[in-house]
Amino acid sequence: MNPTAKIFVAGHRGLVGSAILRKLQAEGYDRVVTRTHRELDLVRQSEVEEFFRVEKPEYIFLAAAKVGGILANSIYPAQFIYENLMIQSNLIQAAHKNGVKKLLFLGSSCIYPRDCPQPIKEEYLLSGKLETTNEPYAVAKIAGIKMCQAYNKQYNTCFISAMPTNVYGPGDNFDLESSHVLPALIRKFSEAVLQGKSANSSENKKSALVVWGTGSARREFLHVDDLADACLFLMKHYSENEIINIGTGRDLSIRELAEVIRDITGFKGDITYDPSKPDGTPQKLLDTRKLQQLGWESKIHLAEGVRMTFEWFKTNYHVIIEKGSSRLHADRSGLKI
Repeated sequence: MNPTAKIFVAGHRGLVGSAILRKLQAEGYDRVVTRTHRELDLVRQSEVEEFFRVEKPEYIFLAAAKVGGILANSIYPAQFIYENLMIQSNLIQAAHKNGVKKLLFLGSSCIYPRDCPQPIKEEYLLSGKLETTNEPYAVAKIAGIKMCQAYNKQYNTCFISAMPTNVYGPGDNFDLESSHVLPALIRKFSEAVLQGKSANSSENKKSALVVWGTGSARREFLHVDDLADACLFLMKHYSENEIINIGTGRDLSIRELAEVIRDITGFKGDITYDPSKPDGTPQKLLDTRKLQQLGWESKIHLAEGVRMTFEWFKTNYHVIIEKGSSRLHADRSGLKI
């Protein structure tokens, strides 16, 4: 990919898209095209077609998607499947019609069966039943993969699909209704410290920090800057029709994750677990040997990445406590929750 190539980063204001944009700019790519949702609604085919007619990008990082944790997936399943299907279908079709040289479609580890062997190899796709808590989102992402593969077969395009594990980092979503587990825990621990629940006393045990599920589910976490680095690496070095995993090759339990975040945020109180809430898939650890053999490995270790994310959260948001609830206030324009 030539540094003078015209590149469209779809979803550049999101967690992943913003990291890809930073990476491209740092590497000297100066013809990067972006659009906000207000400027271009990717769900609307006519708007996407007009954008491609005018801008004619050569390369596309398809990082735009509706994403969220277990709660958001449970509340908005129709939105998750509809919006993601429309976004990726519009962009993939327009990329084909306008002769885009290469497109990178970002999927998710949610595409894999709930109970498949660990670590998860790319070949396990569609080998079993999906996790019910995020099935609509997973089905949409699988459709995107199959669409890329079908276009490659019929039209000889170069549309590649990468499956990142759980991603976190600066720019993450900290809203408790729609966020993933790691940013949600950072916010919960931060609120608990602000509310004075950090003292480990008998009085405060009644108001211990509560984590959803049993804490036994195991997850792998990838810092978003590592993901951006991997995406650019793949755009340069990978052109196969088969999907490829992006991860660290290391996982830990939610209970262990909570302890890491407890130490970094300075929380000293008790942590309890609510088994009435779902754990989701028991374990999700990606087999990343395929990517490693190409020459790429993650660099940011979890504790370092969590600390970086916590510092970003403190710098960019105030947690405002009011009558037993809380809300976030952005310190910079453009940030929203």
